[in-house]
Amino acid sequence: MKTATFSNMVTAHTDQLYAHAMNFTRDTEDANDLVQDTLIKALRFKEGFEQGSNFKGWLFVIMRNTFINDYRKKAKKNSIITIEEELSSAQLAGNASLNGAEHKFAMQDINNALHRLPEAHRLPFVRYVEGYKYHEIADELGIPLGTVKTHIHQARLELKKTLKIYR
Repeated sequence: MKTATFSNMVTAHTDQLYAHAMNFTRDTEDANDLVQDTLIKALRFKEGFEQGSNFKGWLFVIMRNTFINDYRKKAKKNSIITIEEELSSAQLAGNASLNGAEHKFAMQDINNALHRLPEAHRLPFVRYVEGYKYHEIADELGIPLGTVKTHIHQARLELKKTLKIYR
């Protein structure tokens, strides 16, 4: 893909990327950084984008993964406490680490639940979460549209049952 074509496609989705980043970060500067990091990674890996697939979904997946990786790095960095720090600071850092740990366990549970789904349900569900439309999933997998909807619905029900402790 030519850089000019890629640039035009990115420009068409910049506002949506920023809105999505604000949902993740809840901070203007962090959202701008996340969008910038996403666009840099997208440009670096533009050859990995399959022409004809969902470009916006591809960008959103890059953004989500970038956000999760940055969150994990910050959680590890914030969990280090020096001996000289006051006890109250240590307690605060411990609480922050606990929240990061809880998030990590939740992500592991979600990944485990996804991997336990039958592949016939998992693949359409993952594509749907990535931003693909039902008809795009049906075309990609070569199955009827109704089957795609049924498999996604069944995956949701199974995940809801498996992950009920997080409600």
